Amino acid sequence: MRTRVVFSFICFLLLSVPLPAFAQVGAIQTPGGTSIALYLPGMRPRTLQLDAATLFHTLASDFFLEDDGTIYVQTGDIPAMWLRDSSAQTLPYLRFVENYQQLSLVTRGVIARNAKNILVSPHANAFTSGYKVWEEKWEVDSLAYPVSLINTYWNNTHDRSIFTKRLHWALTHIVETYECEQQHRSCSHYRSPYLSNHGSGPDFAYTGMIWSAFRPSDEPVRYPFNIPQQMFSARALGQIAHLVEVGYGDAKLSFQARELAAAVLMGIDQFSHVYDFRYGWMYAYEVDGKGGVAFMDDANLPNLLALTVLQLAAPNDPLYANTRRFSLSFADPYYYRGKYAAGLGSSHTPTGWVWPLGLIAQGLTASTVNEVVESLVELRAIDGASGLLYESVDPDRPWHFTRSEFGWANAAYAELIFRSVADIHPAPDPSSYSFGLMPLDIHTPHITNTIEKWRAAATIYSALTRILAD
Repeated sequence: MRTRVVFSFICFLLLSVPLPAFAQVGAIQTPGGTSIALYLPGMRPRTLQLDAATLFHTLASDFFLEDDGTIYVQTGDIPAMWLRDSSAQTLPYLRFVENYQQLSLVTRGVIARNAKNILVSPHANAFTSGYKVWEEKWEVDSLAYPVSLINTYWNNTHDRSIFTKRLHWALTHIVETYECEQQHRSCSHYRSPYLSNHGSGPDFAYTGMIWSAFRPSDEPVRYPFNIPQQMFSARALGQIAHLVEVGYGDAKLSFQARELAAAVLMGIDQFSHVYDFRYGWMYAYEVDGKGGVAFMDDANLPNLLALTVLQLAAPNDPLYANTRRFSLSFADPYYYRGKYAAGLGSSHTPTGWVWPLGLIAQGLTASTVNEVVESLVELRAIDGASGLLYESVDPDRPWHFTRSEFGWANAAYAELIFRSVADIHPAPDPSSYSFGLMPLDIHTPHITNTIEKWRAAATIYSALTRILAD
């Protein structure tokens, strides 16, 4: 309570301090809430008006308390709960969980519901509010995202109430499913009508990695080992190993998870590094273990562009640096440029259309203030009338778009604003070291000075307090 009072007093002072005329943040009271007037640095004067309440739109609109005490998270305008999206829609708000008990209750509800969903079908990626399978597209990252949410919540709170029997069963199912799909030919019975070869997908050789049928975009893979998914799953397996030790004392499952993670990492090291004469050594997007390689990137996360923000590669990794240059170039078949924006698209949406999610990943992984500013400007140029983001947009005619409301993109946009405008970064993950040596945490450049970022932070906290009080 004392901390909250002190913080409120600081917020009052900061909102009262006049700022210099150049590159400043202002707080404006509006009938619908509190806005941030952002004056961007650059060659020409540019102003962005941000409604702080929209940063919490998905939290206020897409989260529903169910009769069983769990939280059902709808992915915007589709009446279904994706394991990936629901976790991604929750993660940006865990930085506030210590100050707001309501967020702790919400997160525990999402964790509990994802555990139930996984037990319904570990191969499904989306479920209805009645625990029915909405879509059964096997994507390796679908099981990794809930683990990332659990691990982040645990690191922020050390709340042992999440360690229920059902969660233990769900974590066991994740490891066993990954083990089975690592030995796909001899173990798995998964087939999909969307895959080639009578539902079994493209041919492949054993790599030690985990076989996957679909990309994070929900599109069929070209080759069954999607490298960003493999890196994400290896990290999730390491997190499971730690969680089941501290939560359940389950040394056997912990060893299984660590052993499988080591095999996946060996496969990544052996098969993911490819050479391009224009960019040098870089990460492949997909491989088949037989020499087949997909040189591309896709806006959906995990992807190659976001490896650092997802803590899958070190910021100073030269392989990542080369890969990022490739991803944001026309050498990538899914990089598009138009009048209002340039960024990653996807095979899931029309050719030439840019995903706001791709622009957000570019801003989050930027190393310069100017690149962050350009990402913010382009996002505002292609957003909707209410400041919310679509799934994909025609960068020449931004009034043409897919999905009028996309909760994942809106949550990711909040993450970008929290970092780049208010300098509210996530709490460091104590396990975020590559091979135990190189720190994986990145610090997105903030485009405001000390007073400005505190004023923006005060406005954001004010909006969150108002939303949670309603």
